[in-house]
Amino acid sequence: MTAMAHEPLTREEVLLEGFLALDTPEGFRAELIEGEIVVRPPPDGDHEDYVGLIVEQVLERSRIRMQFSGNKGLKLRSGGGCPKDRVIPDGTFAPRELRLYRGADSWMPCDGVALVLEVTSSKPKADREAKRRCYARGGIPLYLLVDREAASVTLFSTPEQDDYREQCTRPLGKPLSLPDPFTFDLDTADFL
Repeated sequence: MTAMAHEPLTREEVLLEGFLALDTPEGFRAELIEGEIVVRPPPDGDHEDYVGLIVEQVLERSRIRMQFSGNKGLKLRSGGGCPKDRVIPDGTFAPRELRLYRGADSWMPCDGVALVLEVTSSKPKADREAKRRCYARGGIPLYLLVDREAASVTLFSTPEQDDYREQCTRPLGKPLSLPDPFTFDLDTADFL
């Protein structure tokens, strides 16, 4: 009897396998972003307050009924020979009729997600750059970034390859227009 020869795993396969086997402490989030494993501590209270204020407005004011998840990870296309990015946004919004969050897997495809939300944390550069590129590659139509250091909120739209072609930045305290399917002005006055 001959032993079956197995092809050696590629660097990308080893990285993905190691990432999926991580046992992160409760409350921490592990993500695979552009070939790098990133582990983040639990968010602080101000971070969660911003997320809550946005979720409340989106669910109450959007033109169509939306569902929200702050826990589902997204499987996104990656660039440069890296394994698929695995990112856990602070929030994802999808039309309720799609019921995207169903199923047992904690990682879901990004098809149908209308908007992802990030509030800058201890590593704001990742939220501003690497995650933005990941979401654009995934074809997510809208990326909303609350940048606490810059005291601003930015809506990135029109994804094309590795980035978004358009962005609109407003200082915290000023409203920011969200396009269809939301179609309302996000009030950021309570963010100050």
